[in-house]
Amino acid sequence: MPLTKEKKEEIIKRFELHERDTGSPEVQIALLSERLNSLSAHFQVHKKDYNSRRGLLKLVGQRRRLLEYLKRKDRARYERLIKELGLRK
Repeated sequence: MPLTKEKKEEIIKRFELHERDTGSPEVQIALLSERLNSLSAHFQVHKKDYNSRRGLLKLVGQRRRLLEYLKRKDRARYERLIKELGLRK
């Protein structure tokens, strides 16, 4: 299920660095995380949906690359983001 416009705007407002910010790594990672969470719920019901699983893996890889970029560029922003999203333990 795709993100609703309202949910997307809410996530952008929460993670934006400045007004009209949609491209910062924090916003992109947060949006990808929300999509991954909704896909995970989809797979609880549709266990054999292998075509969507490939898309899920692509999204996971994209989020991982963005996280690595942010970690390399600004460690404090990276740690704040993973704590807020609850990604790493």
